[in-house]
Amino acid sequence: MRILAHGIGVVRDLPIPAIYFFVGATLVLAVSFVLLLALWRRPLLEARAGGRALPDGLSRVLLSLPVRAVLGAFSVGVFLLTLATALFGTRISLLNFAPTFVYVVFWLGIPLLSVLFGNVWSALSPWRTVADVAVWILELGGREARPVLEWSGRWGRFPGAAALFAFVALELTKPQPDYPRTLAIAIALYSYWAWAGMAVYGRDTWSRFGEGFAVMFELLSRIAPFAAREGRVVIRWPFTGLAGDDRTHGALLFVAVMLGSTSFDGFSRTSSWQDLVTNVRGNLADSSQRTVDLAVMFVNLGGLLFFIAVILASYLAAVAAAEKLGGVRRSLVPDFVLPLVPIAAAYMVAHYFTLAIIQGQFVIPLISDPFGRGWDLFGTVGFAPNLAIVTYETVWYVQVGALVIGHVAGLAIAHDRAIVVFHDRRTSLEAQLPMLGLMVLYTLMGMWLLTRG
Repeated sequence: MRILAHGIGVVRDLPIPAIYFFVGATLVLAVSFVLLLALWRRPLLEARAGGRALPDGLSRVLLSLPVRAVLGAFSVGVFLLTLATALFGTRISLLNFAPTFVYVVFWLGIPLLSVLFGNVWSALSPWRTVADVAVWILELGGREARPVLEWSGRWGRFPGAAALFAFVALELTKPQPDYPRTLAIAIALYSYWAWAGMAVYGRDTWSRFGEGFAVMFELLSRIAPFAAREGRVVIRWPFTGLAGDDRTHGALLFVAVMLGSTSFDGFSRTSSWQDLVTNVRGNLADSSQRTVDLAVMFVNLGGLLFFIAVILASYLAAVAAAEKLGGVRRSLVPDFVLPLVPIAAAYMVAHYFTLAIIQGQFVIPLISDPFGRGWDLFGTVGFAPNLAIVTYETVWYVQVGALVIGHVAGLAIAHDRAIVVFHDRRTSLEAQLPMLGLMVLYTLMGMWLLTRG
């Protein structure tokens, strides 16, 4: 059931011709660029990144151990339920709790919570919760829990990028990625990766660099108007958490996996790609089903890698042009990687909006019958999802709006950084033109993918 793995909403009957949307989005970016140059003349984001602390009492409650314990216990319970239903529940994906939870509630819900409320995954991660309990038990027995190895920092976010790539490769390349038993194996393998890394390098270190979901949700949480600092919750201007540079090794690759995977998800729905996959299946008609599935998986894997490479190549080309126009002799890759984060978030909203709205409703009956055994634990099994909850026009406007807002935000963050890097106003203007071109390219590519199918 591929709906659980692919979420791009394809709209053919647009309210106005598609070219008007393309031209309009380009004009919005161009006008935004001119306004930024005229009105935004000094760095603002870093100065406002500190935010204002919420009242001490509220901060203490939100960050208290009991709240974290309740959230952690709930998260571990859902994790165990997901693993159990994947292992022992019905093999029919739509009737099993695990596929809908993993590909809809978790994969789409946690990013949304991160963008709205900050790094909630630090309290909701079942892997971190289990590791915290294990450390507490060790210390309760008088033993000291210490990492086996010291993290050198040389690998940066490359381990996290590898973990995230493994998940999106399962989602986008494997035939029937929502098959419950396949998900059970994937959950077990990822759990081993998370807990082994925390045991070897420490909980905080592995969460920052190696646990792919933790790295992704932390990056997305920098968009949020809330953050936790020094034991207090602060409220700040949105996107200010993305100010400055990011010199962590592997940061660009990680963001490229986020962007490239969502882009390929959209392209894999086009008739061109579907025809290619059909031809592969036709050429192997006399082969076993396993051979056919492997061939399709490798073709999809090649497409996924290609889109990630396109994101990397286009970004590096734009940065190289900015370095040349700005007369900078050092690499500017770390300076402009964070503006890609709101674009990645925008791609997720645009491509998975319909999946979240429509498929997300199916979790209501599934909570009453998670194993698909005919139960009705909470009286919701008879709930009928509304498949026409949003109109095609609404879907299209939300998708286009998300793309435009995300790219304008990325342009603003890049402009703020450019003011710091290029002190001369004319040089700053010239050096930012390649970044404007990159934003336009990504916007048009995202909108084109939304119109194909």
